Amino acid sequence: MAMITRTGFRFSTYTAPEQTPFEKLFDIFQELITHTSGDFDEAIDWLRELDKEYELTTEAYTIDDFIEELKEKGYIREEFDNDDSENGEDGDGDDGNGTVSITAKMERIIRQRALDQIFGKLKRSGSGNHKTGKSGRGDEHTGDMREYRYGDGLENISMTESLKNAQINHGIGSFNLSEDDLVVEDTQYKAQMSTVLMIDISHSMILYGEDRITPAKKVAMALAELITTRYPKDTLDILVFGNDAWPIPIKDLPYLKVGPYHTNTVAGLQLAMDILRRKRNTNKQIFMITDGKPSCLRLADGTYYKNSVGLDDHIVEKCYNMARQARKLHIPITTFMIAQDPYLMQFIRHFTEANKGKAFFTGLKGLGEMIFEDYESNRRKRLK
Repeated sequence: MAMITRTGFRFSTYTAPEQTPFEKLFDIFQELITHTSGDFDEAIDWLRELDKEYELTTEAYTIDDFIEELKEKGYIREEFDNDDSENGEDGDGDDGNGTVSITAKMERIIRQRALDQIFGKLKRSGSGNHKTGKSGRGDEHTGDMREYRYGDGLENISMTESLKNAQINHGIGSFNLSEDDLVVEDTQYKAQMSTVLMIDISHSMILYGEDRITPAKKVAMALAELITTRYPKDTLDILVFGNDAWPIPIKDLPYLKVGPYHTNTVAGLQLAMDILRRKRNTNKQIFMITDGKPSCLRLADGTYYKNSVGLDDHIVEKCYNMARQARKLHIPITTFMIAQDPYLMQFIRHFTEANKGKAFFTGLKGLGEMIFEDYESNRRKRLK
């Protein structure tokens, strides 16, 4: 094929990087295991169906070969009901004796994939990046040099620059290093941000043929991976709310499912504030991913007050009160609203006004990018 040239540019045929049969299937498998909430058997069933339709494998490398390689690489494990079942394994968990599940290694791979998909490839950067803007005896090196001051830590002294000063000041012949020769690499203070991410797992998150929970789950996994790798001094707590609210560990995010629940937004906010009250640092925030309709309250006697028709004034007012309480505690709430119903958007606007927080009315596609941008923006504003 003839080469097409333009001034300043050169165009040529693009050749995609070579992938092994395992890598091709592994990429699809990661997506399927996320959609099936960690159900290995269901993910493999889907993979077999895709293989039939798109001929993903060959006789030389089959789905069964792929499963064996997943085991060898430590991405899945098979557990048996009893020790006598060992010889009955067939590699895919369908023999009735054993069950196959993903490992912690696979859980981490899924979180990394979510981060790459949503936020792009981010380089790990040490121990956090929340700068106060004030130089002094901090814990992040700025690259700037200054003279030694009484009380500076020895670990901040630049020996190279100090020795250079000593040679200039005293000469090479009679080496002498005094306090006046010492040079310190300046540092900046860094602060912490504590975030609680609330995820709505009510039944409406999968209604009307729209899967809202998988994008929300991916965002949670990506945010968790971002904070633990790029901002390890920050804290992230994740809670889910349906009829009630409860915290979940980061490792359980791939298995998150929607339940047959109503939406108890008040319980979620109460738990989020309880979590943040226990944090020592002063920079706190709540992110809430929801389709916006509170429909449930837990009463003092342990029963539930539920109303799925429209917006219940009693429930809504409780939500506004929680927003005001968070405001008094200096905890801003950022709501990511993934439904477009006008009456729900109006509720979120009033809720946001009560808290003096923020609200984003977003489709599922831009949810991750929006949360990332807001997290970074809040860092810059609150950690100055």
